[in-house]
Amino acid sequence: MSTIQDPIKPDRSNLAGSRKDRPTGSTHFGDNDFAEETTPEIGDATWGEVGRACCVHDAMGWGKIFIGVCIACFFLYFFLFSLELLGNAAKVLGGCSAGGLMSEDTNPVAALVIGELATALVQSSSTTTSIVVTLVGAEAVNVKTGIYLIMGANIGTSVTN
Repeated sequence: MSTIQDPIKPDRSNLAGSRKDRPTGSTHFGDNDFAEETTPEIGDATWGEVGRACCVHDAMGWGKIFIGVCIACFFLYFFLFSLELLGNAAKVLGGCSAGGLMSEDTNPVAALVIGELATALVQSSSTTTSIVVTLVGAEAVNVKTGIYLIMGANIGTSVTN
């Protein structure tokens, strides 16, 4: 009867099962004699031993990791791109009226409430904060008002939960 190697779990038969089999005498969790050892008997593991014991992937495993990282990077890029589009749309739609709405003499409480409402509408304080930062960068809203808007966005996060 021949045994077929599982492609997901690599062959670990060549790994030492006891600290006595390792040149450094290091203990690994799951060793045959793990419970019998006392603290002074335990040696330090080398990085090679740690790598062989913990980071064992075959080609298919590394491929899945690579694809997962690529997918995560794509969605991160898509998220940042959509935030840029949202900020640009807010600048175009708001235009000069956003600057008039949030001028130097705007009541800070009004800016706080607008930040809360914006966060409640889009259900994301990160989106609201990104839009506010974009508007402050485009000088459509001054910095003082932007601070109150971002404070309102942070408060709005608690309200939406």
